[in-house]
Amino acid sequence: MDCPKCRSSYHVKDGIVRGKQRYKCKNCHYHYTVERKSDVKTPEIRRLALEMYLEGLGFRSIGSVLKISYGTVYRWVKEWSSHASFPRRENPMETIELEKMLAYLQSKKATDPHYGLMLIDLKEHISFLSVK
Repeated sequence: MDCPKCRSSYHVKDGIVRGKQRYKCKNCHYHYTVERKSDVKTPEIRRLALEMYLEGLGFRSIGSVLKISYGTVYRWVKEWSSHASFPRRENPMETIELEKMLAYLQSKKATDPHYGLMLIDLKEHISFLSVK
């Protein structure tokens, strides 16, 4: 319970205001009250929520397990993702035509007589299964 102005831990009691204890800092003579909000979650709870999210649990599941709002969990994850640095691809992705890929795959010898490959064309919204 340090002084919010100078962060000093030297204080004395200085009365009661609106039912809360008032303090006076001995260093800067600032008057303040200490009020802990009931909805403040510990850093351990926040970390646990983020770990649960990274393990694949949904926001509502995490909220019900930890007894907090799923909106709060969503806000924590969004806040964390804005500060996190994710690996970036250095080389651009290469686009290959389906005919070239199919010709390449047909030139390879398969050890298993029952293998297949599903090819999907996202531009034309078509897909086909090539089975050998």
